[in-house]
Amino acid sequence: MSAERITLTRHILMQQQQHPGATGEFSILLSQIALAAKRISRRLRVAGLTGALGAKDEINVQGEIVQKLDEISNDAFLESFAYGQLVSDMVSEEMEQPAQILGNADKGKYVVFVDPLDGSSNIDVDVTIGSIFSIHRRPAGSGDTLKKALHLKGRDQIAAGYALYGPSTMLVYTAGAGVHGFTLDPGIGDFFLSHENIHVPRRGSTYSINEGRRNNWFPETRNYVAYLQKKDKDSGRPYSGRYVGSFVADFHRTLLKGGVFLYPADPKNANGKLRLMYEAAPMALVIEQAGGRASNGRQSILDLIPQTLHQRTPLLIGSAEDVDTAESFYA
Repeated sequence: MSAERITLTRHILMQQQQHPGATGEFSILLSQIALAAKRISRRLRVAGLTGALGAKDEINVQGEIVQKLDEISNDAFLESFAYGQLVSDMVSEEMEQPAQILGNADKGKYVVFVDPLDGSSNIDVDVTIGSIFSIHRRPAGSGDTLKKALHLKGRDQIAAGYALYGPSTMLVYTAGAGVHGFTLDPGIGDFFLSHENIHVPRRGSTYSINEGRRNNWFPETRNYVAYLQKKDKDSGRPYSGRYVGSFVADFHRTLLKGGVFLYPADPKNANGKLRLMYEAAPMALVIEQAGGRASNGRQSILDLIPQTLHQRTPLLIGSAEDVDTAESFYA
């Protein structure tokens, strides 16, 4: 069978056949995530016609204005996990506390962390946005799942990935055996394998950072960006600047083309801006499985031990050699 005719479900089942003892639950869980992505993609396509654009008169736990589609996307994930008794709790950027999935609390084997709609400030101008997910096994034993989940390192993830809503809708995931991308065929309503075994180049030629914040950068960031912009034929500099402003979109380009994405700390955001559990850590697992690296400037993102549910972190992510070089400026 040709690669373009391999569905997401078939691909997961083929992967599981290589692991004796696999129960098939993981394929159901990924199918639930794919269903949420398809529902969000559909709502985005007609958002301008259905009154779904614009902001609600609410501020979320992050101190950010809630867009109508933020809430719609969050509900899409909650509703997708409501069946199958696999997910006990969902942690979301849009909710201060985890949502216990009704009926699954004592049975679900997994805790899922999601950013339901990353880049939502770009919704109204029709720029590519996405959803990010991270899957952990539910901590063993009974009691406060939230308290135990706080100590789940990025390396404890059993799978992670993202959906991208652009010219086409894609779902990219890793379960620890490489990174694979699937493109949605809207006519059939299913995801088909389109990018098998993605490998990020060892070094790229682009960097991605919000240069509008240059005056607020720490000297380390300013010096590194100046280094990238300096002409040097032997090292392939200067690099070209590319910045969309949607983390998923900037990450996807970096994954496929190479280079480095930076969202560093600054005096206003001393701990960085991106959330560790459902933004930085899942993307770190994806990039490492593709041969790249993710760091907070001093250590691997996947080795960080969360202390709070919505903990933030600086992030340098992309091609391994580019992140190595970036770290040398922060060490």
